[in-house]
Parts: sequence; C-alpha cells; structure tokens
Amino acid sequence: MAYNYPVSGKLNSIVMDVQLNDIALYVEVAKRKNFSRAAQALDIPTSTLSRRVSELERGIGMRLLNRSTRRIDLTEAGKIYYERCRHLVDEARVAHEQLASLSGQPKGKLRISISTSLAQLFLPAVMGAFAQKYPEIECDFDLSARAIDPISNPFDVALRFGAQPDSNLIARRLVLMPNQLYASPDYLAANGVPQVPQDLVHHQCLRQTRSKEPSVWVLHNGDMVERVEVGGQMSASHAGVLGRLASSGMGITSLPVFDAMRRAIDQSGLVRVLPEWHLAPVPLYALLPTRTPPAKTTAFLDFIEPHLHDSTSAAT
Repeated sequence: MAYNYPVSGKLNSIVMDVQLNDIALYVEVAKRKNFSRAAQALDIPTSTLSRRVSELERGIGMRLLNRSTRRIDLTEAGKIYYERCRHLVDEARVAHEQLASLSGQPKGKLRISISTSLAQLFLPAVMGAFAQKYPEIECDFDLSARAIDPISNPFDVALRFGAQPDSNLIARRLVLMPNQLYASPDYLAANGVPQVPQDLVHHQCLRQTRSKEPSVWVLHNGDMVERVEVGGQMSASHAGVLGRLASSGMGITSLPVFDAMRRAIDQSGLVRVLPEWHLAPVPLYALLPTRTPPAKTTAFLDFIEPHLHDSTSAAT
C-alpha cells in the first residue's frame, strides 16, 4: 500500500512511496526503543528490521531515530511520526484480523506474563479447554511478577494482582477476588487466636511485599472498617510462598481466594482467622499495550474472564 504525503519546506516537491508494512515496523521499534526486542516481537531478524526502518527514513527524507551502540531515541520528527502512525497501525491490524476471522479462528503466538501462583493454580483448570477451542493460538507464558515496561514490553497481555501504577498500558479489570486471613492451627495454638482486628498487632503477619507502602491491613465487616498496622519478620511478593510460610506455622497471612486456591488452602491445613472480617477484594487486571488488542488476545481474555468469575464465586 503506498501513500503520497505533501511535505513542507524544501521537501515539498518530494513524493514519498511509503509501505504501510514499514510504518508498522517503525512503530514497533519506536514503541520499544530497541531493535532486538522489536524484532523478537515481530519474529523477524534484527538486521532485516534495521534495514527496513532505514529504508523508511530514506523514503521520508528525515531521520526518525538517533542510534547509538547502547540505545535508540526518537528524533522530534520520529516522535510526531510515531504518535500519528501508531493508531493507524492498530486500526489496520484490527481490520485485517476481522477479515481473517471470517474464514478461520484467531491464530499466532500469544505472549502472556502471569504470576507464578495464578499460573500454577488457575491455568491448568482452563487451558485444556482453551487449546481445544483455539488450536491455532500458541500460548507462551512468562511466570513473573515484575513490573511491565510499556516501552520494552514484549508481551501481548500481562495479568497482575492489585492496583496498578500509572503507565501507558491499558488496564482491564477481570475480576475481584475475596481476600481473607489464614494461619496454621499450630501457630494459633502457640500464639493465641485473634478475637478482634487490633489483636493482629501482637502477631507475626506475613505480608505482600510493597516497597513504598506501610504495612497496614484494612479489614471490613459489613459497614465496620478497622485499620491495623501489622508487622512481622517476613514478607513476599508471591501468594503461594506466603501460604506455604503460613502453613509451616510462621504467622498469619492474607490470601486472594478463588476455587483452586481454596483447594490448596484446604490441603495445606490452614484455617480462617477472624472469619467475620476480610480485607478489600484483590482486583486482577489484564495489562494491554493497546486499546485495540489483536484477536488472539481478545479470545484469551474473553475465555478466561467468565472462568475467573465462576472460580471466585465458588470460593466464597
């Protein structure tokens, strides 16, 4: 597909023959500011990608990228071109996929970043049925809880618990998971059973790691709300690790509860602490690089969302 662009100044007599595919390649590089990561996402050689972007710059007659051995940056023209073209590329891709879907199912490699605990407990229950329904989608799971950089992000979707920091990623809330307190019978026998939320001050509380947040648990019981500043020797970013620490008698922890997690809790022997109270439900978000995700991503999210709702309903 070729486009003729009028260019002001000394370039206004130049007619540029620009390929839409090359614009799409440039958008991917500009988004990630890295040729290698963009080439990986596009599944093409880095050398080919670099050559095609250079050809685009020659066709336009302007430098879009400042390259160095360590990084690339967008020129002023490159920033303008990226902002104007990225939406066009998204719309063109969606239009292409909609036409393709008339004759077949969504297809391609789907890169998913997901926490280890959610992957271990939830995915085995749903991915068999997903694979049967969408045999042409190849799922590549990265079991990680690291922050997603919207620029260098190599994933089609990331699933993350809890409030998300502001970024250029699009956050779609999938479900709210009940959040309850648990401990082992041995720990409670040795340290006493909390009767009211403020009793937690005197216990070892196993907390989710939060780098800049105070260790405050906000508990709810109907209209009643209690804020408790808790402490303890251990914290972790992984719910499964917190559950195992609690089951070994190390303290009291909060766990997001869904059907598979409930079975794991039952098998571990953990018991509910302050059963009339609970923490605020934990949201699970899908983080997306665009408001118009590809068909393979939409198929995945539309498939797992009702299963997540059923799972949390069964756990309450």
